[in-house]
Amino acid sequence: MTRTVSSVDTELLRVEYEDSGPGDGPPLVLLHGWPDHLRTWDRVLPVLHEVGFRTLVPNLRGFGGTVFRDPDAMRSGQLAALGQDVLDFADALDLDRFAVVGHDWGARAAYIASALAPERVSHCIAMSVGWGTNAPNQPLELTQVQNYWYHWYMALDRGAELVRSDRRGFTRHIWSIWTPDWELSDEEFEETAAAFDNPDWAEVVLHSYRVRWGLAPRDPRYDELEARLAASPEIAVPTLVLHGGSDPCNDPSTSAGKERFFRDRYERAVLPGIGHFPQREAPNAVAEAILRFLAAAG
Repeated sequence: MTRTVSSVDTELLRVEYEDSGPGDGPPLVLLHGWPDHLRTWDRVLPVLHEVGFRTLVPNLRGFGGTVFRDPDAMRSGQLAALGQDVLDFADALDLDRFAVVGHDWGARAAYIASALAPERVSHCIAMSVGWGTNAPNQPLELTQVQNYWYHWYMALDRGAELVRSDRRGFTRHIWSIWTPDWELSDEEFEETAAAFDNPDWAEVVLHSYRVRWGLAPRDPRYDELEARLAASPEIAVPTLVLHGGSDPCNDPSTSAGKERFFRDRYERAVLPGIGHFPQREAPNAVAEAILRFLAAAG
């Protein structure tokens, strides 16, 4: 089995990704969240490789070595853009059909790709985020309003300045409060934070959190997709949701009661005592849940 970090061009991006596991295995695309990068899956991958999956793990736009090919392209962090990036990445690698696993931003991208192209996505596995939670007019419990403090802070000029000038300090604090019963080592944090040195990282991040609440303009290239996604369309792909029971970012209740959005097999599991990063905090449980679901759903 080989592990190769490479890049591939889509119309908009040069995507850095790792291709590992058996080259002839069924493809599984794994998408990281924020603030994170492609190495987040390292503890999960060996189990997936052992049973024969080929894993393709990209850095999202603005992270690591993933860059915009056009210097004038809008540095959009729209969720619709992230979902389209998944399909463009699959196109660039000639993947006709694939399963997708996503965490946080990656989970939202996985849901969107599944909603847009159910004929291509065989399975959707999402972590720490429920579908139907993207709309700015969604009702929020006060607990979740408190959890979203970082959204509101980044909407301020002083929050934007913090993101631009002290990205390591800000993201280190985020990690410390989002994994209350697990600690990311300084060495692993530095490896992760190096992905935030991408020159587009701050602008993509700020746009992503501001545009969700109508506080920044959208990229017009995604207007048609945004219209299709406005009502959180049903997903016709077998879907598994994994959520940490002690997640201080997205309360587990935010992914509950979403069955109405799915027209195929749908399962949800809460992992007791786990915070916002299940793939890092409980990699064995995550890998086993992924394999169980993929096997049960065909």
